[in-house]
Amino acid sequence: MIQLGRMQKLKVVKKVEFGVYLAPEYASGQDEKVLLPVKQIPEGTDIGIEIEVFVYKDSKDRMISTTRTPKIILGEVKRLQVIEVGKIGAFLDWGLEKDLLLPFREQTEKVSEHDSVLVALYIDKSERLCATMNVYKYLSTESPYQKEDRVVGCVYEISREFGAFVAVDDKYSGLIPKKELYGDIKIGEQIEARVLAVKEDGKLDLSVREKAYLQIEKDAEKVLQSIEQNKGVLPFNDKADPELIREEMQMSKNEFKRAVGHLLKTGKILIKENCIELAIKK
Repeated sequence: MIQLGRMQKLKVVKKVEFGVYLAPEYASGQDEKVLLPVKQIPEGTDIGIEIEVFVYKDSKDRMISTTRTPKIILGEVKRLQVIEVGKIGAFLDWGLEKDLLLPFREQTEKVSEHDSVLVALYIDKSERLCATMNVYKYLSTESPYQKEDRVVGCVYEISREFGAFVAVDDKYSGLIPKKELYGDIKIGEQIEARVLAVKEDGKLDLSVREKAYLQIEKDAEKVLQSIEQNKGVLPFNDKADPELIREEMQMSKNEFKRAVGHLLKTGKILIKENCIELAIKK
């Protein structure tokens, strides 16, 4: 059977002026063959010769093959560059003559020309190969990583309910849980993270922050800088609402309290009833 979207070895069964027709070794009928254009035919090709090709569809939706290896095959997740944006979606460079369509409905955010986007290759309802930025189900859950390992990944979706979904190494399934989501993380951003846990299903829980005893110095410095930037006074203290602290400082209330406690212990701040002040005005 000829497989759309995959590399496969097919045999030459017919020669014509404009190329050769290829078919599986045990073709089931006359229709089970695909054209390899003349400019793609390897030297010395003859009837019965086996050739490795990639099968896709041309601009007229006809099955066609190529000896070129595309940048992505069916089911894979890869980064591809946007060539242009048209009326029905964006077109990506995947190494073949006909660019790959990324429909608007398959975009998790608006893309522009020259963007590098993380996508998977799939077959749509019209039996055509298309790209999607909804890569969740295409990511592997068999990563080599363990708890506390450092990883790099691409944020491909952000959920208010769950957090930020990350493709670790552009291939493994990861999530920064909502409670670990700090700062202005955006779709398409490359992030460095720490593995919090490897779930039973193989998916990775991640954090962009260090362990508490390592993070405290960074958090303390961030709080100190905020006080200095506000003319020596932070208009709330460690008893403030957790959501206010998260919004203003991008850290949890406990993390904020640890940082403030560290600064207090080192004599750098004074905690007032409704604010925090520098111990020594600069």
